[in-house]
Amino acid sequence: MYSIGHALELAGRQNLDLVEIAPNAEPPVCKIMDFGKYLYVQKKKERESRKRQHQMQLKEVRFRPRTDTHDFEFKTKHARQFLEEGNKVRAYVQFRGRDIIYKDQGMKVLARFVDALKDVAKIDQAPRMEGRRMTTILAPSKPK
Repeated sequence: MYSIGHALELAGRQNLDLVEIAPNAEPPVCKIMDFGKYLYVQKKKERESRKRQHQMQLKEVRFRPRTDTHDFEFKTKHARQFLEEGNKVRAYVQFRGRDIIYKDQGMKVLARFVDALKDVAKIDQAPRMEGRRMTTILAPSKPK
């Protein structure tokens, strides 16, 4: 246990800083270290951890009320890839002109889509109408 003046003198001789670690302890705990290097290492660790994080994106898949089976399967396969990569998928049925009277067909398309992906996804937002679109959002069931 050193006095503050003596500890500052020791740090000065070594060209280092006196850093207070636990100010509420009795007596306060200090450490002699290169504070600039410490901050640099902390920022580097933070950058590394941020680099390893996966930013979840929202991918979109568009259908029409009378989408054919091949197109449906093709788009479902892409949605499956998006979900396996850890991204969310927004699937929507676009109604144009008089298609708006076929809302039941749009609901069937989305129900089929959700059913085809139920092994890799869970419903984040149930199907609902937004203007001339019927939209649902799927999230990956287990994170990547």
